[in-house]
Amino acid sequence: MAEQRAPHLVVFTGAGISAESGIQTFRAEDGLWADHPVEEVATPGAWRRDPARVLAFYNARRDQVRQARPNAAHKALAALEKQGFRVSIITQNIDDLHERAGSRHVLHLHGEILKARSSVDRRMHYPLPRGGIELGDICDKGSQLRPDVVWFGEEVPHFGEACELVSEADLLLVVGTSLAVMPAASLLQYAPFGAPCVLVDPEAEALSPPGVSRLSQPAGKGVPALVRHWKREGRLWVPEILLAS
Repeated sequence: MAEQRAPHLVVFTGAGISAESGIQTFRAEDGLWADHPVEEVATPGAWRRDPARVLAFYNARRDQVRQARPNAAHKALAALEKQGFRVSIITQNIDDLHERAGSRHVLHLHGEILKARSSVDRRMHYPLPRGGIELGDICDKGSQLRPDVVWFGEEVPHFGEACELVSEADLLLVVGTSLAVMPAASLLQYAPFGAPCVLVDPEAEALSPPGVSRLSQPAGKGVPALVRHWKREGRLWVPEILLAS
């Protein structure tokens, strides 16, 4: 008898899950970009005009990430994986909170702030266990190092890999995202026909596309609640009583 395949949960996380760990979002009124227009710190043009300002901005964000800690949602997903479920996480976030919680399969669509990369060869990455990036820090090819993040207007290099993961999902869990940033927001279109999709977000009622189940709760409350059901039953399903609460 063939071995039964472990249920595969694919999780797509956005800024809302990290916000509960104290990391500012950029869409909130008091968020990350309130005093920093996108055009001045997060575009290739900004990098060409004023690399020192861009580096200073991301150095400050990097310090914020290092001070943050994984919350209950991050920990619940890691615990589900430890119980034997296949859990693949696709995140729009550039922090490492999923990894620090214990998740082993994390795909960062928009890069990782705790890494630097060459400004002439995107394949050349350098970990940043401490400190930041300064003008004059260069890669092995002699070019200035830049943050390993995807800026507005740049290609999302791992998008194809993310689409493949979503196409393999037994259940797609979307957490803490407005589903407004493209192309990431289009990932839901790649889910298998009939695979349930659940959106966990305080604004889920307003944000949820047709056919998506809604759990209008913060990530730190909604995700652990779902995980408790799945661990108890040993399968992925949509608990209607919970979703109606």
